[in-house]
Amino acid sequence: MYTTAFLDLPPLRSAAGSVRLPGSKSISNRVLLLAGLSAGRTRVHDLLDSDDTRVMIEALRQLGCGIEHEGRALVVTGLGGRLVTRQAQLFLGNAGTAMRPLVAALAVLSGLQGGRFELSGVPRMHERPIGDLVDALRGLGCQIDYLGQDGYPPLRLAGGTPRVDAPIRVRGDVSSQFLTALLMAAPMLSSQSPVRIEVVGELISKPYIEITLRLLERFGIHVQRDGWQAFTVPAGSAYRSPGDIHVEADASSASYFVALGAIASDATAPLRIEGVGADSIQGDIRFVDAAQAMGAVVRSGPNWLEVHRGAWPLRALDLDCNHIPDAAMTLAVMALYADGPTTLRNIASWRVKETDRIAAMATELRKLGAEVVEGADFITVHPLREVRAAAIHTYDDHRVAMCFSLAAFHGLVAGLEPQPLRILDPRCVAKTFPDYFETLFAVARAATADIPVLTIDGPTASGKGTLAAEVARALGYHLLDSGALYRATALAALEAGVDADDEAGLAALAAGLPLRFEPDHVWLAARDVSDDLRREDVGAMASRISAFPAVREALRQRQLDFRRLPGLVADGRDMGTVIFPDATLKVFLTASAETRADRRHKQLISKGISANLATLLQDLQARDARDRSRSTAPLKPAEDAQLLDNSALTIEASVAQVLEWWAQRRPF
Repeated sequence: MYTTAFLDLPPLRSAAGSVRLPGSKSISNRVLLLAGLSAGRTRVHDLLDSDDTRVMIEALRQLGCGIEHEGRALVVTGLGGRLVTRQAQLFLGNAGTAMRPLVAALAVLSGLQGGRFELSGVPRMHERPIGDLVDALRGLGCQIDYLGQDGYPPLRLAGGTPRVDAPIRVRGDVSSQFLTALLMAAPMLSSQSPVRIEVVGELISKPYIEITLRLLERFGIHVQRDGWQAFTVPAGSAYRSPGDIHVEADASSASYFVALGAIASDATAPLRIEGVGADSIQGDIRFVDAAQAMGAVVRSGPNWLEVHRGAWPLRALDLDCNHIPDAAMTLAVMALYADGPTTLRNIASWRVKETDRIAAMATELRKLGAEVVEGADFITVHPLREVRAAAIHTYDDHRVAMCFSLAAFHGLVAGLEPQPLRILDPRCVAKTFPDYFETLFAVARAATADIPVLTIDGPTASGKGTLAAEVARALGYHLLDSGALYRATALAALEAGVDADDEAGLAALAAGLPLRFEPDHVWLAARDVSDDLRREDVGAMASRISAFPAVREALRQRQLDFRRLPGLVADGRDMGTVIFPDATLKVFLTASAETRADRRHKQLISKGISANLATLLQDLQARDARDRSRSTAPLKPAEDAQLLDNSALTIEASVAQVLEWWAQRRPF
């Protein structure tokens, strides 16, 4: 998962392969709460691991539910409708699928059994309306107090006397989560008489209510319905655990990859989406219909979809999106690739989501160069006629971040000059799809020359490895420690008894090295050799064998293969001069030999390795001379490199300087 302040996407050109989607957020949090309210143990399979589900799980744990892992399943031991904990402060982040149903369930339980609960979230949650749900619950006799602004969280639930001598009435035109919350709380009120819930006005997002009704049935609650206007929970209803339940993959998340296939995949290599298919219980699967109307070619099976481009440009739409409110955001970005203006209607609910999504989408689409018209409940997006490099503000909204990643394919539009795209705060996708960008990069393709590279070269013990790792972490880029390739070859040679002068034998060894890199670890076959690579004898051997042209050539392609989306930071001795001469930024890092020897001495001593400072200095000076004088790729700065002497700089100051130079070369 990316935790950087921003993530830069180079121009993307195509997509192919297969993706597996995470579990549905809407289903996951409903299942968790239903399991928590039921008696007995419920094993939940394929649960989404995200910010929203974590806050729900933590809330259930605070309320006294048993939470444990059995393999990949989460086992919830429910309360059986009885409060174990009668007082708690629950923090629910920005998870509407946790806040609304927990308010209803705990308001009813605290009224029936006595309890006092406070529910709060992040500042944006305190801007998301909940007044209609509170009014409905107060009408039942539940005592609920606002702790901030009326109509919004945070809330205190403090008892009352719930009764069901009249229908519960709730508005349906603000958020379907209010009705979902009441439906999930109603069984706890039904011991003596049926509970009738009536919807005032038009019910929006009906497919989400369909999900709720189907899941209630899985937990033993059979709701009687009168169209979409009234719902009755029979008297004597009680939650029963189904034992095992599987969470379907998220159809809303599928929308990004359905759109990706429609934009960037061809018939010879369609994009395959695993985990959700045409038989999904989620309303957002109907996004497929909209994508097909725009020109996508879609095949489907019980638990998969395959998508590729059909019409190009895509066909413009004028669509009522009430049935796919979340997934419809993806259509707004697909509209950039259409043959005319696309209008999405009946989307007023966008304004009360994680952010005001109509305003957010309009603002960020305009940054790209698109013409956009917005209204109270619609948005019209014109196709791109020009494009600008843009930094997309994501408003702590996962769907904004994921939608706009699709704008990185604008270079596929005839006449448009490809530009990079910056996604600010990419971590916000953790709400529903923590590995979204990794999943995207696994199937997206870019021209090699478009993938940015930052090189950091320098002599032994200059600190380039540490600097490169920190810069890569800050940018969210891959890291190439080229020295580790040579040290791994040297280690393998020492252990295999290959002579240090056997150029052909060393090259053959380098070409077949079973090497694998992970963050902070290097594996040689099944063995972690991270510490062994730092041995002095290995470093000395690496310096000798790196002078052989055949060894360097054997490792050249391995190094080039590290240039992968979204970008690369490469450190070594010839990264900017030989391996990546087209790098966007080249840094040559150095420090005096005395400073470097002292650093290495402290490093070795801290690891319990005995070392002599004078010997280390002598070895470094000899290695410097050898590296500078070798005929193949001698150690020297690239002509266009930025020189950085870090003799008197902290690592933080060095990182800041490199990032400043990097920012000067970016168009944002």
